[in-house]
Amino acid sequence: MKKTTVHIISHSHWDREWYMAFEQHRIRLVKLIDDAMELFEKDENYRSFHLDGQTIVLDDYLEIKPQNREKLLKYIRDGRFVIGPWYILQDEFLTSGESNVRNLLVGAQEAKAYGRDCKIGYFPDAFGNAGQMPQLLKQAGMEAVVFGRGVKPIGANNQVIENDDYESPFSEMFWQSPDGSRLPGILFANWYCNGMEIPTEEQQAKKYWDDRLEKAEKFAGTSHLLFMNGCDHQPVQKDLSQAIEVAKRLYPDIEFVHSDFPTYVRAIREEMGDGIATVTGELTGQKTDGLTTLVNTCSNRVDLKIRNRECETALERQAEPMAVLACLNGKEYPRDLLRYAWKTLMQNHPHDSICNCSVDEVNKEMATRFDKSIQVANELARESRAYLADRIGEQCFADAGDEKRPFVVFNGSGWEKTQVICVVLDWRRDWQPKLSDGYEAMKALELPAFVLKDAVGNPVEAKIEDGGAAYGYTLPCDRFRRPYMARQVKVTFEATIPALGYASFVVEPAKGTEVCAGPKDSLVTAPNTMENEFLKVEIAPDGSYTLTDKKTGVSYPEIGWFEECQDVGDEYIFVKTEGSEVFTTRQGQAEIALTEDTPVGASFTVTCSLQVPESGDEMLDEERACMFEYHKRKSGRSKKMTTLTLTTLLTLEKSGKGLLAKTTIDNTARDHRIRVIVPTGQETDSHFADSVFEVVKRPNRHAETWKNPSGCEHQQNFVAVSGKEAGLLVANFGLYEYEILPDQGNAIAVTLLRSTGEMGDWGVYPTPDAQLLGTYSMKYEIVPFAADRIADAFREGYLFQSSLTDCQVPCGCCDTVPPYEKPEAKEDSESRCIGEVSVSDSYLEWEGEGLALTGFKGADEGCDVMVRFVNVTNHPVLLRMKKMAWISAAYASNVLEEEGETMKSAPDGWYHRQIAPYEIVTFGLKRQEEKTERLG
Repeated sequence: MKKTTVHIISHSHWDREWYMAFEQHRIRLVKLIDDAMELFEKDENYRSFHLDGQTIVLDDYLEIKPQNREKLLKYIRDGRFVIGPWYILQDEFLTSGESNVRNLLVGAQEAKAYGRDCKIGYFPDAFGNAGQMPQLLKQAGMEAVVFGRGVKPIGANNQVIENDDYESPFSEMFWQSPDGSRLPGILFANWYCNGMEIPTEEQQAKKYWDDRLEKAEKFAGTSHLLFMNGCDHQPVQKDLSQAIEVAKRLYPDIEFVHSDFPTYVRAIREEMGDGIATVTGELTGQKTDGLTTLVNTCSNRVDLKIRNRECETALERQAEPMAVLACLNGKEYPRDLLRYAWKTLMQNHPHDSICNCSVDEVNKEMATRFDKSIQVANELARESRAYLADRIGEQCFADAGDEKRPFVVFNGSGWEKTQVICVVLDWRRDWQPKLSDGYEAMKALELPAFVLKDAVGNPVEAKIEDGGAAYGYTLPCDRFRRPYMARQVKVTFEATIPALGYASFVVEPAKGTEVCAGPKDSLVTAPNTMENEFLKVEIAPDGSYTLTDKKTGVSYPEIGWFEECQDVGDEYIFVKTEGSEVFTTRQGQAEIALTEDTPVGASFTVTCSLQVPESGDEMLDEERACMFEYHKRKSGRSKKMTTLTLTTLLTLEKSGKGLLAKTTIDNTARDHRIRVIVPTGQETDSHFADSVFEVVKRPNRHAETWKNPSGCEHQQNFVAVSGKEAGLLVANFGLYEYEILPDQGNAIAVTLLRSTGEMGDWGVYPTPDAQLLGTYSMKYEIVPFAADRIADAFREGYLFQSSLTDCQVPCGCCDTVPPYEKPEAKEDSESRCIGEVSVSDSYLEWEGEGLALTGFKGADEGCDVMVRFVNVTNHPVLLRMKKMAWISAAYASNVLEEEGETMKSAPDGWYHRQIAPYEIVTFGLKRQEEKTERLG
């Protein structure tokens, strides 16, 4: 029998911001690191300190004490401070797949720069774990993964629940992704504080260790027991060496060592034999009572959740791909600024931050970070579009003259996208020094009738309106800013733009019989009814609607109604007391108005009102003040009523395959939840939900152990219910929580807003801002599909996340002043022009049904272009990727962008690669070098 070894790992789980604001926590972080370094100097037996798996704590420390950099680096290189692999400890479900990859990438780069990294994936307190994490971590060279939730029941205040129905009988296991990638997994079966504050007095130590050893041995699958010497923001235990010596005397048959994760992982891997279980896929505590999975962090502070999605999309679908396109045409790739924008965004991704289970001061600072990140992303994307538009103008519209206004529409997504877009163009600009004179001149300008054409002269049906006079300015690179007044026109039309590409259009005065499409092309076919080639929408008097899929003939009646109910929980947990009344808009009377009727789309505004209690009652205040257990609360709702106004804009585009919805809520109530309900009518026991690099198949009902009346789940971009012949998908923008309601026709319930007044967890922390009083808007799309074409519906769900963008080509009215600073004309090895541009182009053509393109960016090092795909299906898919003119070679890579095996193109000029089910693949694309120098 092997001798038991107790591995004591010192750490402090560092929530960067939580029950105090960031700067308040940072003061304690600085002291923690100072104390640890002092202990390293004084006590040679104090071997190491685990810095919580996130490199940002080093950045935060050195910003205050840069003079200690060399001392800090020494202790990292010596292995005393154990750092990495992440930049921050994120919530996996509330951050996109690409955000998770950037987190790993930045963490690896920073750990390398600091001198040494730890190859252990670390999720000490994540509120569930995404199923593809083993695959991501294995690609990044991780040796094991450590986590605190998802397998063994963990209750309120992280108490271990006694229950024999575990997915793994041991704290050691293998965790496997759906693609088959697996890593040794270590569960904090007794949480990450089971070795904190070890006594040095023998009697106390004996009692302490008898209890702790018994609990650890209960779940241990090897002779190595893990004890975490620390907890949340736990100070360094300065007498730990003495405490270990006491333990050695008390238990001479046990070896006690001050250890670290690399040492511990090496030890257990040698003993992980056939008896060790394998858990597969996402770990979300499904075999528990469901009371404390913390999934409802997905629906609090929906304003910030939506802002996060906006920021991720701005970087992933605009700034990065547009910067690549501009770079391939000679512009310098803004690597440093993109890194800054990503790091600023990721500072909002720690689990207590992005889950918004923090005090109001934290959420206020998050709003500022979101603003900073998206400002950089949007400006970089705008500069790239302007650069490309200028090149297109120089080469394709040099003879446009003064009567044509060319512009370019861009698509940063991985698929061809058709969308109704509204473009505002300057028809004339007035540069008079006195702006008021320019305004009057532009206001008085008479406009001709206009026509829209594509780049080769074909007419395009559009609605073209006078945009009035408006102020603008340019920032030339060689002179002072130049303000102007412009007369604008607004062009609304349906554009189809190739993947990762663009197309050009021209507005010009109509000649002769040239006119844009007229009212005869309306999509409105009857009162409160609109339809196109694919769908028919009929709005009922109560504001719900029937959606008919004209391809399958299947109708989905009474969808899109709203439900409101009590919530006496907190920022972590939704709680509705038994018997509390639920209010709905069904059978009510809605106000319905036609608000848009054009050749390319129609919109109805549907306004519903609900009379609901204005808040919880006085008992709720008392229950909050005394920290009364959430699921045992008895509080009711106020007898005073208030009116909720829910205004939904329903839009059907000419070629739209889904119904677009934007619901604006004027929230005047507290302590409640509002959801939109979409009954699917499909008979099935399961559904599909988009997650991190995965579309997960989940059961509609939870396990028998589930006791929570609520069955909410995480989602990223969409959720779909499919029957044998047809189904319905609901895509969302930043709405991360849903529930399947089997007793209501397998309805999809998407949470739109949840109001609560307390942080929760371990103390009394009021959060009045989390009540979200005011006006908030949420976007979603309802997409019917044929069951055998569900991959098409998934594509629609992904395409819903991004929009087409535009840029006017500088000519004529623009006075040849581009709205960006032109770079100097010089040779640049990282930015080589590939030759002439065209009026329409795609920079990456690929095929593969069931594949999703998730990333298209410049490499963090070097000058290659990185592209990433995931197979979201359960069967192999052949990826065909065209060797574009700008590509000289391609190679297999990974999430750390390391160069692997060179790919060979087939005789047809395409790269072929079989993608296994659920596999995530990254390719590096080398650029043609011997072309022309970067344009000036």
